[in-house]
Amino acid sequence: MADRRRINGPVGQTAPPVYDRPQGKRVAGQSANNVVRKIFLKTGVTPSATGSAYLEVEDPSSNRPAGTSLKLTCTVHGPRALPRSAPFSPHIILSTHVKYAPFATRQRRGYLRDSSERDLGVHLETALRGAIIADRWPKSGVDIVVTIIEGDQNRDSPDYDRDEGWDMMNVLSGCITVASAAIADAGIDCVDTVAGGVAALVAQDAKSEPVIVLDPDVATYQKIYAACCVAYLPTRDEVTNIWFKGQLPAADAMVYNTMVERSLVACRSANRVLVQALNETVSQAQNPS
Repeated sequence: MADRRRINGPVGQTAPPVYDRPQGKRVAGQSANNVVRKIFLKTGVTPSATGSAYLEVEDPSSNRPAGTSLKLTCTVHGPRALPRSAPFSPHIILSTHVKYAPFATRQRRGYLRDSSERDLGVHLETALRGAIIADRWPKSGVDIVVTIIEGDQNRDSPDYDRDEGWDMMNVLSGCITVASAAIADAGIDCVDTVAGGVAALVAQDAKSEPVIVLDPDVATYQKIYAACCVAYLPTRDEVTNIWFKGQLPAADAMVYNTMVERSLVACRSANRVLVQALNETVSQAQNPS
């Protein structure tokens, strides 16, 4: 006997109706080459973790209500004692785990980590290892988990169907900054706060000359020649990690040094936001009312 109350779906494939035209390609501003996008950072968002932080990066060219293009959350668990079966370690064992949410990018992500996520975890561990005072916790371990809620992609544009991995630079920069805030929120001793910054050699169209920009919006530019992500300790003036990708013109040998210097400018800008967020957390703890 047929179930008359059940609404059966269509037999063949159907396309969902679209009531709005998709947005076109983002247009870069005239003065956006040396401007870093606004960052929102807040600590203590996960009560069950030892330390946590949440980061958002503004998308000034977006028409969506949220107006953001990158959303990250980080939780820190530890330091805690290693199992009895683990060999003795005179310093803390740092474990980083970076994972995209299934809905974070235009192409849906799987539940298992892929090679790009493992690369982000390796670079994040290298960047944080230079800031943590590891010998304070012998035979201890700390787990740092970063979840990418929304990637730095323009998912509304039909032209942005290529994925060359350039957005991973901005993602790694955000991971470094939000992980540093979560580590400070967990009370783990560090020599300095580490912040991430990105600079890229881009061209806005086929006829324009390549220029170096800070905090590049990948979907804005037609061609990206190279990008550089730097993890920087501002107070100690030290670099803990550099990730460079792309090809530079052979005629100018100083482009690489210029890109690193411009990345440090972005790092200092992100560090000011990081320090301000930590100061607000301390002020709220001292004055609960």
